[in-house]
Amino acid sequence: MLRRIFRHTCLPLITMLLVASCGGNPDPAPRPGTAPAQGASLAQPLPGTIPDKAPPPVVAESAIVVDIGSGRVLYAKNADLPRPVASTQKIITALCVLEGGDIDKRVKIDASDTQCEPTKLYLKPGEVYTRRDLLKVLMVKSANDVGRALARDVAGSQEKFAQMMNDRAAALGMRQSRFQNPHGLSAANQFSTARDMAIAARQAYRSPLLRSMMATKEMVFTFNNGKTIKLENTNKILKTVPYCNGMKTGTTNAAGRCLICTGELDNRAVIVVVLKSNTPNIWKDSENLLRWALERPVS
Repeated sequence: MLRRIFRHTCLPLITMLLVASCGGNPDPAPRPGTAPAQGASLAQPLPGTIPDKAPPPVVAESAIVVDIGSGRVLYAKNADLPRPVASTQKIITALCVLEGGDIDKRVKIDASDTQCEPTKLYLKPGEVYTRRDLLKVLMVKSANDVGRALARDVAGSQEKFAQMMNDRAAALGMRQSRFQNPHGLSAANQFSTARDMAIAARQAYRSPLLRSMMATKEMVFTFNNGKTIKLENTNKILKTVPYCNGMKTGTTNAAGRCLICTGELDNRAVIVVVLKSNTPNIWKDSENLLRWALERPVS
């Protein structure tokens, strides 16, 4: 009898204490092509951590809402389904540029940097700009030639930079991601998930420099010849939700309309990732989820 009581009451308690003291056991990495275990890198919601009303309907095929402070998932829809994520993967590009160091290093534009479409700043070979200036344009206007220039400068080639992106993603715990280029244009064997992109966004949010860049609503860029151009942020939620403070858009035929946005209100901050939506629902889905997560009290 005493042995039975110990097995059914004491042993579970001891196990719980051991797991807590060790920080819990990480989920094993999934086989290629399989979804990671739920909560592998972002925690599942606990009582008292989600808004007190049901989330709004979401048209997008994949979405996730994550509390930045705790990492807890407040809402998820097909969050572990691998798919193209277009220019939202420039968040990983930005993290790798920062990891490359010397943010004020001067970058000389090469002819190979200009070999991309469709969104470009139209840099010219021989022009020279700092990594800082180019990175800001990348985050605000999503220029693909800028992404190629930064990738080549940081890693030596597009291929080496892609490997740098994959190494960084793996280190962050992004288990269902593979990147082939710095800009997000469609490529074979290039994909991520809403959950993984939320992990990248949460890391980027920790950088004051990236947060400042991604919160910029508009900027003026000066070319070497003195010509200036006004650039407006592609993230329209920055203008419709006062507490939205940034992140990144993305659009390709394969990925559809994608948006990662962040917001902070009343000492709470969240990430909203919406993938494979359309125009106008990308803005509607994102704004509704952001307002749902931050404007209502938690239960």
